[in-house]
Amino acid sequence: MIYPIVLISILILTAAYKFYGGYLSRQLDLDDSRPTPACSINDGIDFVPAKPALLLGQHFSAIAAAGPIVGPVLAGIWFGWLPALLWIIIGSIFIGGVHDFASITASVRHGAASIGEIVKEHMSRTSYVLFLIFIWLALIYVIIAFTDITAQTFRTVTAGTAYGPGVAASSILYLLLGVMMGVLLYKFRVGLWLATAVFLPLVFGIIWIGPRLPQTFIAFLSDITVRQWDLLLLTYCLAASLMPVWLLLQPRGYLGGWLLYMTIIIGLAGALFGGFTIEYPALNVDGFKSLANGKLIFPVLFITVACGACSGFHGIVSSGTTSKQLMKETDAKIVGYGGMLLEGLVGVLALTTLMMLPKGSPGLSADPNLIYANGLASYLGLAGVGFSVAYPFALLAFSTFVYDTLDVTTRLARYIFQELTGWRTRAGGFFAAAVTLLVPLIFLTLTKEKGYLTAWPIFGTSNQLLASLVLLSVAVWLIKSGRSALYAVAPMIFMMTMTLWSLWLLVLPLVKLSVTPAQILHLDSDALISGVFGVILLFLSVLLIFEAVRILVLKPVESPLKES
Repeated sequence: MIYPIVLISILILTAAYKFYGGYLSRQLDLDDSRPTPACSINDGIDFVPAKPALLLGQHFSAIAAAGPIVGPVLAGIWFGWLPALLWIIIGSIFIGGVHDFASITASVRHGAASIGEIVKEHMSRTSYVLFLIFIWLALIYVIIAFTDITAQTFRTVTAGTAYGPGVAASSILYLLLGVMMGVLLYKFRVGLWLATAVFLPLVFGIIWIGPRLPQTFIAFLSDITVRQWDLLLLTYCLAASLMPVWLLLQPRGYLGGWLLYMTIIIGLAGALFGGFTIEYPALNVDGFKSLANGKLIFPVLFITVACGACSGFHGIVSSGTTSKQLMKETDAKIVGYGGMLLEGLVGVLALTTLMMLPKGSPGLSADPNLIYANGLASYLGLAGVGFSVAYPFALLAFSTFVYDTLDVTTRLARYIFQELTGWRTRAGGFFAAAVTLLVPLIFLTLTKEKGYLTAWPIFGTSNQLLASLVLLSVAVWLIKSGRSALYAVAPMIFMMTMTLWSLWLLVLPLVKLSVTPAQILHLDSDALISGVFGVILLFLSVLLIFEAVRILVLKPVESPLKES
């Protein structure tokens, strides 16, 4: 049965929040008497103090997205559900949670500066530039993977019925609701709970009405190709990344958080009380190789599960947008550590939608987001909700998670490109966002259908490697501030090992060649793209590690630095 697995996972994650989360709070010395940058600056654009419930919803929906759904399902298919489950639980508690919690706290203590700025202060100017370039490239792969996954969702056809266009229609209405809610909250000072009582039911209304809009409009959406959806989504990213956070990011993220909570509740109810049995094998490996595709469980498992256990992207969100909205320091525990543990739970529940499928089932050939949506629809079916309503709800919920990540990612990439170039003006922000989105556009144009499958290994590797580099920068800050850093150093070493190993496997096809122009031109385009980007990321990583060692070993540790 599935329910004991889910119940044990919940108990472990809850205990971890109380005990290990409390330990981390003491180690990081959280103190509400220190004013946070959100309160001391409060510029109404980027620095806006938010209540913990609002911020957790926005932060959670920004970090969760497709990662803890697609990653665990893919890893479960390849290696069996047990390795994926163990890594989700262990990774979210001791690595991902530490990473998120520490990066928020470090940012708040440095005036809500980005991780890149913290690297510049505690390491070197060279480290700072290398780190920003690495982050920018990693964020681009987040945009590529999640843009294409969403575009595929909008083209979904199941059992002869085109659900995708209706989901796309509901998604458009959902974004408009987010803007309306932001205006009411911040311009008309409507209370949060009143706005929730009004807009949350409207979200369910648009789920129902989306597929039932005039057929001419639905037919128009049906004619949009995946590549055209990619372009439209990238255009949305451009606009959303330039808007004030109160107008779209906060309210839409808050509503998305509610949808995410509801999918968790649905998943929990179905897994705990639905009576579903485990059909998929716990192990799908021969020795250390996947029986599905021959991939090595070490290190591929760790970069495939990705956000369900640890994500470098979280550190950029934590220090890029979340830290600018933290009302008091102790909120970092529930938003940072609690948010990561909730994401781990999302990963476990996504895994259960795979566990109920027998090996050889036709459903296993579907995209991971569709496996997830089918599972949620099965859970809702227990409550009498018809498939024609339950399935679009699951797909829209999935899409809203991705929306949250897409515009947050573009905003963060814009910040970083502006830091690198010094383009501080509004026009500079526009061009920084445009240049950032040009790379995903080119990538998705050149790759084959379902470009996210090409991007996922690079996304997973760069994302996990970014996590190890964020932990490295946090460890340097802790050491140079005279604090214990073991809880950051140990997971950093593990993640660094797994991700560099994985990165080497990505570049191996290029290394094996004598690398003549003719051979490169005849190499599969997807393998070529993965190899080239892998070489770039590997080179940047080695330089950053060298810089960190040089700072810590060849230079004496300085006295504790002044923190805000």
